[in-house]
Amino acid sequence: METSDGENLGVATSTTSDEFDAVVGYLEDIIMDDDFQLMQRNFLEKHYQEFDDSEENKLIYTDIFNEYISLVEKYIEEKLLDRIHGFDMVAFTVSLQQHKDEMPGDIFDLLLTFTDFLAFKEMFLEYRAEKEGRSLDLSSALVVTSLNH
Repeated sequence: METSDGENLGVATSTTSDEFDAVVGYLEDIIMDDDFQLMQRNFLEKHYQEFDDSEENKLIYTDIFNEYISLVEKYIEEKLLDRIHGFDMVAFTVSLQQHKDEMPGDIFDLLLTFTDFLAFKEMFLEYRAEKEGRSLDLSSALVVTSLNH
């Protein structure tokens, strides 16, 4: 695998730590980009009303989950291919398993929404709560104490 700058990032599953870090850096840039944020927000906006906080999962959740995976994985893979010639998503996925403890939290959380349905559902429930003004408000737990007596 070679970056657009000519840097070599091997596609083998035994990627080095530096190669893995480079891909994760690109991945971080991609998910923080306004285009990705807008795509994800539009997807959440389109489907958030389908989700409710109950133990039982609706059948429609599976369709929405599969659509999300397809949309986001395709987007990320295309962006990585633009930056890294010969990028192999399958090989990177394997190396993710080997390096999962080294992943930054925000990237790991996003990648978790691809494989963990409960994390995906929670993302929608949090978005819905925010849209409906029910997001967690910790201001009542905040106590200000003067250090001057």
